[in-house]
Amino acid sequence: MVPGGLRHRDVRVGRHVPVSAGAAPRFLERFENVYNRLGRTESILATAAAHHRLAWIHPFLDGNGRVIRLMSHAALLESLNTGALWSVARGLARRVDTYKELLANCDRERRNDLDGRGPLSEEALVEFTRFFLETCLDQIAFMETLVQPERLRNRIVRWAEAQVDAKTLTAKSSNVLEAALYRGELSRGEIAEILHTGVRQAQRIVAELVKAGVLVSDDTRAPLRIAFPATLAAEWMPGLFPEKPTT
Repeated sequence: MVPGGLRHRDVRVGRHVPVSAGAAPRFLERFENVYNRLGRTESILATAAAHHRLAWIHPFLDGNGRVIRLMSHAALLESLNTGALWSVARGLARRVDTYKELLANCDRERRNDLDGRGPLSEEALVEFTRFFLETCLDQIAFMETLVQPERLRNRIVRWAEAQVDAKTLTAKSSNVLEAALYRGELSRGEIAEILHTGVRQAQRIVAELVKAGVLVSDDTRAPLRIAFPATLAAEWMPGLFPEKPTT
C-alpha cells in the first residue's frame, strides 16, 4: 500500500462490493463535482450523504473509515465554523454499532419506485442522515455542557493546585491559567503584574507551565495561550473521549 494512493485491486467489504479499482477515479471525480458546488445549508445536510457515498466508493485499500470521518469533520468545520470545538467523529464512536448498521443499510438497492430515483435506497440514506445530524446536535450539547467556563475553570484550578502540592508547579500557577482561559492570550510582560511578583519568578512559572504543556505560544516572544493537552482530558474535560470497554 502507498499512503494516500488509491486502491489498485477490487475488494469486498462485508456484503458490499465497491466499484472496481479502475472505476474509482471516475467515481471520485463525480463525487467532487456533486458535493463541491453546494450552498452552506445544502452542504450541512449533504455531509451525511457524502459520508456514505465516499464509503461506498471505498477508494483506499485501508483507512477508509478514518479518512471519511476526517472528511466529515473538516466539512462541518468549514460550513458551521465549529472551531473544532466538537467533532461528529466522537459521537459516531460512542454509538459505533448503530453507526455501522445504518451506514451499511445505505448500500442496499432501491426497494421500489417510492424509494428514490437512483440505484441505492433513498430511505436508508435519509435514516442515516437523520442519525448523523442528531449525532452532531448531541455533540454540540455535550460540549456546551462540558465547556461551561466556571466548571472548566474549577477543574483547571484544582489540577494546578494539586501540581503545586506535588511541587511540580510553583504557587500562583493557577492564576496564570485562569487569566489565559478568560482573556484568550497573555503577553509575557503582564504575567508579573497578574501574579504581583517579580519578573524572574513570573518567568519561572511560565516556563513550568509551558513545560507541562498547558501554556503554548508561537515563539519565545509571542503571547501565551492556554492549551488542552490530551493527557489531561480526563481531568480537565471528563467524558470528552469515549471510555474504552473493559475486558
